[in-house]
Amino acid sequence: MSKVLIGAVLGAILGFIDSTSSLLTPEAGNFWDIAPWSSLKGVIVGVVAGFYARKVVNMRGGIIVGLVVATIMALLVIWGNVSAGLDPYWVEIMLPGMIVGIILGYATQKYGGTPASKEA
Repeated sequence: MSKVLIGAVLGAILGFIDSTSSLLTPEAGNFWDIAPWSSLKGVIVGVVAGFYARKVVNMRGGIIVGLVVATIMALLVIWGNVSAGLDPYWVEIMLPGMIVGIILGYATQKYGGTPASKEA
């Protein structure tokens, strides 16, 4: 399986697991409204980390890319909450999202094959 596909699949799974943290904050909203968006956020982070892992073999760099992209995605969610007049839930959104980004950065560097080189 390619690094990008591993990132996308694992991102969807980890994003769904990340959304379960909303169950600890009942005022955050309906879990089934949060879960698909959290999974999509995980897929985006996983794909970006996977593309990076395909081009650059560097564990530290991969983890940092996953962390940075996941942080940006979490900040976008918080910005959306604040724009809608909701509580930002800084810790509840940032911490699980950043952990997912670190895991995706690690997994895309560690697992998956690189495409075969095109030699004539």
